[in-house]
Amino acid sequence: MAIDTPNEAAVLPILSHYINGTAVEVLPEQTGPVYNPANGKVIARVPRGGQAEVDAAVEAAKAAFPAWRDMPLIARSNIFFNFRALMYEHREELARLVTRDHGKTFPDALAEVLRGIETIDFACGLPVHMSGMNTPNVSTKVDTETLRVPLGVTAAITPFNFPVMVPTWIYPIALMAGNTVILKPSSHTPGATQLQAELWSQAGGPAGTFNIVYGGKEAVKAIVEHKDIKAIQFVGSTAVGRYVFEEGTKRGKRVGAYTSAKNAMLVLPDADLDLVADAAVASGFGSAGERCMAQTLMVAVGDTGERLRPKILERIAKLKITDGMEPGADMGPIYSQEHRESIVKWIGVGESEGAELVVDGRKFQGPNPDGFFLGVSLFDNVTPEMKIFNEEIFGPVFGIVHAQTYEEGLALINGHKYANGTAIFTTNGGAARRFKLEVDVPMIGINVPIPVPAGFMSFAGAKDSAIGDLPMRGEDGVRFWTQQKMVTERWPEPGKEGPLSLVFPGNS
Repeated sequence: MAIDTPNEAAVLPILSHYINGTAVEVLPEQTGPVYNPANGKVIARVPRGGQAEVDAAVEAAKAAFPAWRDMPLIARSNIFFNFRALMYEHREELARLVTRDHGKTFPDALAEVLRGIETIDFACGLPVHMSGMNTPNVSTKVDTETLRVPLGVTAAITPFNFPVMVPTWIYPIALMAGNTVILKPSSHTPGATQLQAELWSQAGGPAGTFNIVYGGKEAVKAIVEHKDIKAIQFVGSTAVGRYVFEEGTKRGKRVGAYTSAKNAMLVLPDADLDLVADAAVASGFGSAGERCMAQTLMVAVGDTGERLRPKILERIAKLKITDGMEPGADMGPIYSQEHRESIVKWIGVGESEGAELVVDGRKFQGPNPDGFFLGVSLFDNVTPEMKIFNEEIFGPVFGIVHAQTYEEGLALINGHKYANGTAIFTTNGGAARRFKLEVDVPMIGINVPIPVPAGFMSFAGAKDSAIGDLPMRGEDGVRFWTQQKMVTERWPEPGKEGPLSLVFPGNS
């Protein structure tokens, strides 16, 4: 399904909704543009779906659910093994589509694809994950067991910044559990999503089990309000996530919303400062800072900030910011012109608040004047009352915050309204142990700047970074996408049935 950048005279390719195992064609006037952020050109058209498309996808998913639910676990697992093999076979094609649509460098996009495949690996172990418990003889000739059963038609709403990894953190586990799925991805980065649906069908995934509906607010509203959708996982901004959670749960749906973040690393004076400088630049500016797990604040204890600043500047000076497909690229463009303008405004906010703008990314001249390029920005002397400390910018803007003690630095992190990921850099094992016990953030790195758990583990934030009671992925993901049934059963031995009794069953 790979889409090559067309020449000026070419007819732009039009992507399709993917419903009931087939592409659903749309008219050009029902589409919006897809841009290559490296050159600003429109390279394709993406459908703008809404109520009608969501209704069609739900009907297909409802029709496919009984047979998918009842398929033997080994047969379902075999489809996942096929799907995993196809995803790996097409990993570079998927990565190229990610780079083309989003702008991140090709090696970064390839790493995203491989991290997504980790969760498909987890889904391949379907029979183990769906096992329940059995306890015999809990009462006289009475046994109990638990069953994990799917919910039915489910949905995922995913963001622009990881068009392979985030969807594959969600829909494989939902499908593995026996649900059917409707995916509403970002219309900014649609190419790799389209290919995933096609590979699922090639792997033997039955028609209607995995459907894609593109669109914006209308499609989200239709998913949230549809009476036949039983559960939703959402990844995106806190504002939209709160809407999805409140409106979905009000209608009896199970909803998990994994939302905004503002992550800070705590650096102690004994840390390896070269390691920290590498980590700060990689975490803060990788993927143009468009990661929910990016560490965009450094809380430096004592004189650590002063000692680190020249090392960070040395590394910033060597960054190669260019088309993500260019060999040696460290950072690509911002994913959209609108978001680039938003980041530029945030840099101005930081200046007006009195933070020291050490490196101004607005001065960067990109390799293509029509691309959505922006250089990296570094602020020093950021303080907790500033908006650039408190709000998510989602761009290549890094801030240094100074603290006098470990306790002060920890308090700054724990007092933040967001709690997604954090890290401590130190050579002191006791300090690291204390930090992981005392910090109020669920995903923690120790000398690791982007502490994304492995694909078989759960992923979730806290405070305003997550809304709902279950993390995504891992065993928590299995719990989210299933209902547990508790069965109590008695099988009297032939010829030994006892007399009728209205006494509440006991254990003797």
